[in-house]
Amino acid sequence: MKKLIAGNWKMNGNGDTAEAFDNDMEEVLNKYSHVEWLICPPFPYIASLSNLQRGAQDCSAYDRGAYTGEVSAAMLADMGCTYCIVGHSERRTLHMEDNKLVRNKVKQLLSHNIRPIICVGETLEEREAGQAYEVVSRQILESLSDNITSENAVLAYEPVWAIGTGKAATLCDVTKMHGMIRDLLKSSLATAAKMRILYGGSVKPSNAAELLNADNVDGALIGSASLLHEDFIAIGKAVEI
Repeated sequence: MKKLIAGNWKMNGNGDTAEAFDNDMEEVLNKYSHVEWLICPPFPYIASLSNLQRGAQDCSAYDRGAYTGEVSAAMLADMGCTYCIVGHSERRTLHMEDNKLVRNKVKQLLSHNIRPIICVGETLEEREAGQAYEVVSRQILESLSDNITSENAVLAYEPVWAIGTGKAATLCDVTKMHGMIRDLLKSSLATAAKMRILYGGSVKPSNAAELLNADNVDGALIGSASLLHEDFIAIGKAVEI
């Protein structure tokens, strides 16, 4: 399976920048087709993408109804989204989202044939207390729905302390955590060896090659660097053929 290079624009950009970014990627998509490229812009700009795969940054845990401000998985499917990020640490922290809610969102996405990118990761305090593996394991086990397969979902390990801080986990940190995640998946998923596990947390051109070509790292979930066309491409180019 191709490595996935996914950009999370968070609450940045506008319609013009999204359209320009998409146009600039047309040639790259053909030249570097051994990589799967994805951009998750803010909801209003999803339709601005025509060359790139469309993804969303979140979805509702409900299918329809009186939920002001929510966007359902059905609506995302109607917009042509193929992926959706759920459980990002910013959602967990700022919006108090727990594993049960993430699991319900995963169910909604799968019911509409959208692949969830399920984010997990520990805080600095949890890592320093020796709880990193315990926290991540619990997040995974409580967030996955029963019908998860290696083909219909993606995991993304993002140490909270490395998101937007400029600090990246060491290669040793990443390979150990990704190895633990792979072993955990094997205990409950027949095709665990094929499930993609992305790394996220201050991924940039300077560290992309080291991270993306490490064991059990099947792509990257990129924040600020995905807003810059040149940086996003450089990170994808770091994937070995």
